[in-house]
Amino acid sequence: MDTRNNVVWHHVTVTRERRELLNGHRAHAVWFTGFSGSGKSTLAHAVEEQLHGVGCRTFVFDGDNVRHGLCSELGFSIEDRSENIRRIAEMVRLFLDAGVIALCAFISPMRDDRQKVRAIVGADNFTEIHCDCSLEICEQRDVKGLYKKARTGLIKDYTGISSPYEAPERPALRLETDKEVLLDCVVKVVDMLRERGVVSETYFRS
Repeated sequence: MDTRNNVVWHHVTVTRERRELLNGHRAHAVWFTGFSGSGKSTLAHAVEEQLHGVGCRTFVFDGDNVRHGLCSELGFSIEDRSENIRRIAEMVRLFLDAGVIALCAFISPMRDDRQKVRAIVGADNFTEIHCDCSLEICEQRDVKGLYKKARTGLIKDYTGISSPYEAPERPALRLETDKEVLLDCVVKVVDMLRERGVVSETYFRS
């Protein structure tokens, strides 16, 4: 039974704006996309360490972690990947209402799905970062041993091998994670968040 007509949005008294004022920074969704092994999660956690160290409210959404719970019944077909990203976007939207900087590390291979995330959370709340790493280097790293399994047919619908990846055409930031050192990438992300008014310069003054 479709219950949507019987559900009414409850308006809160403690608003996102009040939470942002208390936090001293804006809520924002930073979306890291790229091949498996391109450094998305590593970079997201490194950025979180930097922001957490100066008192920002943050949370990292990691692709594998989400699939252990919220999306545990979904597979890796194009349709299931799309539903996976939709659920994540709705969850991130709630975290934005909570005043949190959400650092989201997902392959999210399809442009349309990433555009849907932007629409759900709001364009002003969304920054897309492409962790641009060659497939060759990602396979050399193969930190989870998944590329090898995909090449031998043990894993189907694997991005870059048997399933497509559509790179962002105009990301807010493109990081060559197979060439740039991690710290330099972190600095670029944090600088961009300052430029966009998500965090204040005063956070990083000694």
